[in-house]
Amino acid sequence: MSDDRAVFEAVVTAQRENKLAALATVIETQGSVPRQAGSKMLIWPDGQIVGTVGGGQMEAYIIGEAQAALRDGATRVLTYNLSDLGAGDPGVCGGTVRVFVEPLLTPVTLVVIGCGHVGKAVAELAKWLELHVVVVDDRPGYATPEAIPGMDGYHTVAAAELLDHVAITPRTAVAAVTRGLPVDERLLPVLLATEAPYIGLIGSRRRWALTIEALEAQGLPREQLSRVRAPIGLEIGAETPKEIAVSILAEIIMVLRQATGQPMQWHGTAAQAARQNAASQDRVENVME
Repeated sequence: MSDDRAVFEAVVTAQRENKLAALATVIETQGSVPRQAGSKMLIWPDGQIVGTVGGGQMEAYIIGEAQAALRDGATRVLTYNLSDLGAGDPGVCGGTVRVFVEPLLTPVTLVVIGCGHVGKAVAELAKWLELHVVVVDDRPGYATPEAIPGMDGYHTVAAAELLDHVAITPRTAVAAVTRGLPVDERLLPVLLATEAPYIGLIGSRRRWALTIEALEAQGLPREQLSRVRAPIGLEIGAETPKEIAVSILAEIIMVLRQATGQPMQWHGTAAQAARQNAASQDRVENVME
């Protein structure tokens, strides 16, 4: 199998199986170089590769940059001179290589923990929003295709076993719509050990205050607990499960898009609006897509 075909098949596999990967492509060369423009290499998060863009130290640098791109979600254009090892160049072929590194990011995953009325509404709305949705409940019969059709994953597991069954990454939001303090005490230490950018917990302010006391007694520091958004959601006066789901998903989108949640009503000048739009565009460029 040719290198290009192997790379393309690996890209298709990554997309089909919802796996993170990065694609490195040689986009420009000058002089003597190991691979010409168009050469490609796919890099998995653990540094394993499919294909090659030249081998040696330059390729090792590119693999490291690709892994960094998977962490921050940003593309990179890398330039390497291959002339003088003493000057720090990663080769002595004599030419110059420019490489484009593109992270092939998976869809944002929402893990809904607790599949009662609100949890079901959150999962269904998230699926309508085209998120990858995994539902979890420790009670048999709740997190099932029969109870909530059309989800991407179903797990009937206790809080302590969650990470044995569900991958929570920097591209995973967690909505914990659980049924009470005893569950929260076991669940939150597990969630706070992950890199989830959003952890929301349902309940009243009093319930959250009691949860903080219980978890601090277990040794969890207050700064860690500050990662939890509780009570979950934006204040829109929601009452019904579907309205609460709108509140929760609105907050998740706000956090992932690095937005403010402020009303969009505008009373400023056209010049101020242009500056505001530019700032918004900057946020969009950093979005987790």
